[in-house]
This record gives sequence, structure tokens and C-alpha cells, in this order.
Amino acid sequence: MFKNYLRIALRGLVRHKAFSTINILGLAIGMASSILILLWVRNELSYDRWHKHAGQIYRITTSASGYNTAIAPAGMVQGFKSALSVIKGGVSVLGPRSALLAAGDHRFEESRIFYADSGLLDVFSFKLVRGDVRTALQRPDGILITGEMARKYFGSEDPIGKVIRKDNSSNVVVTGVLANIPSNSHLQFDFIIPMSAVEHDPQYILGLWTNFIFYDYIRLDEHFRATPAAIAGLERQMLGIFGQHNKEIKIDLRLQPLTRIHLHSNLQFDLPGNGNIQYVNIFFVVAIFILIVACINFMNLSTARSARRAKEVGLRKVIGAVRRQLVVQFLGESLLISFFSLLVALVLVGLALPSFNALAGKELTVSIWDGRMFLTLLGISVVTGIVSGSYPALYLSGFQPVKVLKGGLRGPAGNSLFRNALVVVQFVVSIVLLISTVVIFSQLRYIRNRNLGYEKENLLYMSMKGDMYNKKQALYDALAQDPATSKFAVTSNLPVNLISGFVDVVWPGKDPQAQIVFNVMDVDERFFEIFHMKMLGGRAFSAEYKSDSSGYILNETAARTMGMTPASAIGQKISFRNSDGVVVGVVADFNYKPIQRTIEPMVLRLNRSGGIVVVRTRPGGTEAAIKALGRISQRLEPAYPFSYGFLDQDLANQYKGEQQMGNIFNLFALLAVFISCLGLYGLSAYMAEQRTKEIGVRKVLGASLFNIVRLLSADFTRLIAVATIIAIPLAWWAVNQWLESFAYHVRVGWVVFLLAPLAALLVAWLTVSYESIRAGVANPVKSLRSE
Repeated sequence: MFKNYLRIALRGLVRHKAFSTINILGLAIGMASSILILLWVRNELSYDRWHKHAGQIYRITTSASGYNTAIAPAGMVQGFKSALSVIKGGVSVLGPRSALLAAGDHRFEESRIFYADSGLLDVFSFKLVRGDVRTALQRPDGILITGEMARKYFGSEDPIGKVIRKDNSSNVVVTGVLANIPSNSHLQFDFIIPMSAVEHDPQYILGLWTNFIFYDYIRLDEHFRATPAAIAGLERQMLGIFGQHNKEIKIDLRLQPLTRIHLHSNLQFDLPGNGNIQYVNIFFVVAIFILIVACINFMNLSTARSARRAKEVGLRKVIGAVRRQLVVQFLGESLLISFFSLLVALVLVGLALPSFNALAGKELTVSIWDGRMFLTLLGISVVTGIVSGSYPALYLSGFQPVKVLKGGLRGPAGNSLFRNALVVVQFVVSIVLLISTVVIFSQLRYIRNRNLGYEKENLLYMSMKGDMYNKKQALYDALAQDPATSKFAVTSNLPVNLISGFVDVVWPGKDPQAQIVFNVMDVDERFFEIFHMKMLGGRAFSAEYKSDSSGYILNETAARTMGMTPASAIGQKISFRNSDGVVVGVVADFNYKPIQRTIEPMVLRLNRSGGIVVVRTRPGGTEAAIKALGRISQRLEPAYPFSYGFLDQDLANQYKGEQQMGNIFNLFALLAVFISCLGLYGLSAYMAEQRTKEIGVRKVLGASLFNIVRLLSADFTRLIAVATIIAIPLAWWAVNQWLESFAYHVRVGWVVFLLAPLAALLVAWLTVSYESIRAGVANPVKSLRSE
């Protein structure tokens, strides 16, 4: 019997090539899209779960006056561990840091260097492939390197015991080689230097409980039941211990599960590369929607073809077939189509995966030899086959043989309501995705074009390194003398993603109990001119005023926080970190963090220590400025390789996640629309075929081509109108939920909600019109000859 069912199914696929192609292609594209999205979702959800004790590891986060951060003082780990028996291990991590490393003829400037204490390999499951776990982080002059870095610096030689020169000033010895850090780790590093290398630094010793610059992790006892109440109780105990060591700062402590850091961390000072659970949820829903749209195509075409199989069902029932057997047969045919679609989908995934990885910035792979992956793919195929074939199977198997064989079945009219509902669902999904695509594009364009409070274009920068700090005046003179670099400023930080926060700012009338976090930048006299910033009150720093060394400039938000206006703030005495000074100016607010965050109060001080040289290049003079900076860098500090950057590129990279999300979303939104139109094309072709004689009669009676096309398009137009009414409120809710994650965003006007449905309607008309025109231009004599 199974062989008979299989033969009938294969014969039907071959006989009805157009139907089979549309079904298999639609399902294959839907499956391929869903597989790609689910690969991405699985990767995002897998972060840090590979650690042996992942369920017991927590990061200590802190907050003060609503300023939530991922950092904490180094003393917390050992202090809490010695006082609380439930804490079985802990580690403090400092970084990332940059340094010039050299081994033999290999010399590179590295930016992924971290400091960590000996608890790193106890808390985390980073694999040490060479070296002794017990001693690898004990030597103050030691260093751990990854396998990739071992090959980079030492080739095929054994790196253990080899010396690496650091910043041309000290040597470190390789004490261990780590396996390359998995891409799904929120901690990404190439080198680990033992914390003991800085433990004798006075800043480290004095700041054990006050210097919030470390990432602190603890590992709880495996028998500890981490209920919300238990975690809250532990946090209160830890806060009490902190209060014994630091009575000046009022903070809150939170324990953040390791496995939630990548997707649920929206904290200041966090490590780069975190994802967003909102995007994971969005794409997971999109994957389901695309698969549903593909399944709807199958249901629509199968039920539309029901009249063709009605006599087959009637004859089978007459000769003894029961409904269960017919359901099994039709479901089997559906599963067979789904299986063929899966094979095509795997080919499509294999072809698309490199491009998708480039688009998503991932290194995703798919292998059917992976047991879990194989079961997942098989499950998708089975679920798709059952879902898409269930209604057609139940509908076809329910035909009454007497009515069918007497000609009482009137084609697809009996199931048109269900088919219409499915078409509406398809276009609801398509319209929601189209509206979301337009809004995402608008927000990304808004990010690119938003006035940040300064002009970001034509700003080239170079970090001061090594001996440049001892040759500052020579550097400034060389920059000023070259026309390509004469317009420059020196700042402690770039206004891209500034990470600094201080609470010890005092001003007249401040509430002694208030604890407000201020950001800080050190800038020179040319900073505001080079960045084209607007002064709202007072003046910028000037070399003519020696007193500016103790002067301050506030941003607009800082002045407002202090209860001052730009005019009244000038001349006010304030104290910052126990250093008294006078406000000399107020600058208009400018964005120095991603626009997901509101602008925070900032204090700017006069820079005398150096940092980053920013050059405003002339139009067309960028290449000359780069060459000039290169010459100056090599002359003043030849030990360091010359490197530079562009501020606008750094700003673009800041929104790389949003850009990738937008590109991926746009791609799959278009695919969903394409799948919908593919099904619509098949349905319109079948409907045109069913109404061939009607069209012939109408043409004989004088109907024009326009009338024929309008006749066949009218039903679909009404369905899309219904879909539009349903889709608009859903899309409005969805896009506003997403936009709320940005402190500054576009306002969604009614035009967006009008254009997207019109675009869907236009695409649907074009899809339906092809078959309608074919039917309209056909010779009516041929269609009526058999009448």
C-alpha cells in the first residue's frame, strides 16, 4: 500500500509540473530562510553556555543614581568570597588594553589584552592547551596567549618560556597557550596578563573598593538554589559588606547571570559585541512567519485543486477506502513535497550561507552530520509537511462519493472562505514586514544623518603612543607646520562611546544627599573649533587665559542639572574630584554615546597630558593628511606601527548591530513578500484556468482586456484591503516597540502605513495580471469549442 501511495504521489508531482514547482520552490525558500534565521538565533542564544559552571557564574554589576554599569571594584571578589561561603570562586578582569608586543622580527600593536587574576581558569572553562593550569597565572611577568597568537608570533615553535617585549619597556614570558576563544563568548581576548603585574600599583591598592574599572565574576556553590528571593538576599549581604569598606559611595549591586550577559545587558562600560534579545525575538517570529506563509501557499494551491482530485477520492471510497487511509495518503504526499523542499532548501542554504555570514557578521555553519542539527532539520520538514498538508488532507478526504460521482461538487467554491482567510494572513504578514522594513530603514538613515552636535565628516585621528607623550611639543609643532594637519585638536577621548563616570562633582546649592554621575573629557583650546561645536554661553578654553588650567566647561545638560542656565553658569565655582575651578563656558549638547542613550551631564577640562590627535582635513586632502601623520609618527616614535582612524567610520561601527539587523530583516521581508506572490501567482493561474469558459463567453459578448483583468483581480484586491486593515495596527505596535529602545528616533507618519500596503497591492496586481492578461488575450473559440 505504501508503494502504491508513493507511486501516485510521484506521478502527481510529475504530471502537474507547475503546481509541483511552485509548491516545492515556495516551501524550499521558506525553509531555507527559516533555517538561516534559526542558525543565527541558535548562535545568539548559545553565548557562554559552553562553560562547565555556566549556571553558577554571575557578574557583579553596579548602579548609582540610575547609572547602571557592568564594572565594579577589584576588592569585591576576594572580599565577598572570604565572607560568604556560598561563593566558591571568583575572578576580576581588567581590560581590554592596547600595547605594542614584539617577539623576534614580529611586532604588532595588540588591542585585546586583558589582566586577570588566578581565578580565571577556575571560574571559566577556557581551555589551556599548553602550560600548567595551577601556575599559568602566578608569575607577575607571565602572559597567556591564544593558539592563534602563538602561530602569529612564534610560528610552529613551542611558545612556552618564550619572551615577548611589551611596549619596548618590559619583558613578559609565555606561561601558557589557550585554545582560541569561541566566538560565542562575551569575553573576547588574545592575551591574558596576570593581575599580579599591577597589584603593586598604588592606584590599584588604593582603589580596591573605590576604583570601578574591573569586571568581577563569582561562581556560586552548585547546591545553591538560585531563586529570585535567594539571589536578592545574597545581593543584600554583598551590599552590606561593600558598605563596610566604602561608606562614601551609595550604590546598588546586582548579580547578572553569565548566560544573560550577551543578550540582556544594556549597561554602561560593558564589553563590546553584545547582542539584543529583542532582535532575537523579532527574527524568531519572522522565521515562523515566513514558514507559515510558505505553508499557506501549499494549503491554498492544494485546496484550489480539490476538484481535480474529487473523482479520485470518490472512486477510492467506493472501492472500500476509509477516511483514515485517505488522510494518510494526502499527508504522505504533503510530507514527500516537504522532504523534496528540504533537500532544495539545504542546497539554497549552502549557497547562501557565506553571503549571510558576511551580512550578519557571523561564522555560522550547517551540517546534516550534526545529530542535533539533523533532527532539527528533519523536524522542520515534518512539521511543515503536516501543517501545510493537514487541512487539504482533511478537506479532500471528506468528500461524499455520491455527490462527487454525480457531479455535485462545484469545484473550489466550498473552500473559498478558508482559502481567502489564508491569503489575508499571508498579506497581513507581508504588509507588517514591509512597514517594519521602511521604519527600520528610516531609523538607520536618521542615525547616519542625525545632527550629533558636531560635524563628524573629515575628522581623522591618531592616538599618541610611547615616546610621543614625552615629545608633545615637538608633535604639536610638526602638526601645526604641515598645511595638511594644521587644523588639529588633542583630546583624552573621542566623542563616540565615551566611558567615564564620576559622582564627586560639587556646585553651589547642590543637595548633599544627591549622587549624580558626570562624564568627563579633557580637551584642548582648539577642540570646539575643530569639531564645529556651538558655545551657548561663555567661551572655549584659550591659551590667553592661564587660569583656564583650573577652568571647566559644562555641556547644556550639566548646566541644567546644576539648576543653571548657559548664562548664569559662567563664573560659578564648582569642584570636580576635589579640584576647585570656575565655569568658563557652556557648550551645546552633543552626542558622545550611542543614541540609544539620552545625553548625560558632562564636565570638560583643559587637556595638558595628550591622548588622541584629531585632524580636520581639507576637502580632498585626506590622503595628504594621512601621509603627513605617518611621517610625523615615524619620526617621533618609530617603534610603534603607524595607525589612524576616521571618526565617522567609528560612529558607523557603533551601530553595526542595528545595521546588520536592518539588512537581515530587509532581506527576509522581501523573501516573505516573494513567497506570498509565488503562491498568489499559482492561485491566480489556477483560478484563470477554472474560469476559462467564462472568460471566453465574456469576450464573445464584448468584454475588453481591461474588464477581464479587473474581473480576475477584484477578489484579490478585496482580500489585500482586508489584510491592510488588520496589518496596520499590528505594524504600528511592533515598530513603536522597537523604536522605544532608542532615546532619539524618527517619528512614524501615516505615509509609511499607506505606502507599504500600496506597494503590496501593486506587487499583487502585477503577479495576478500576468495570468489574467494571458487568459484575456486567449482565443475564445478554443475555450468554447468543447462546450
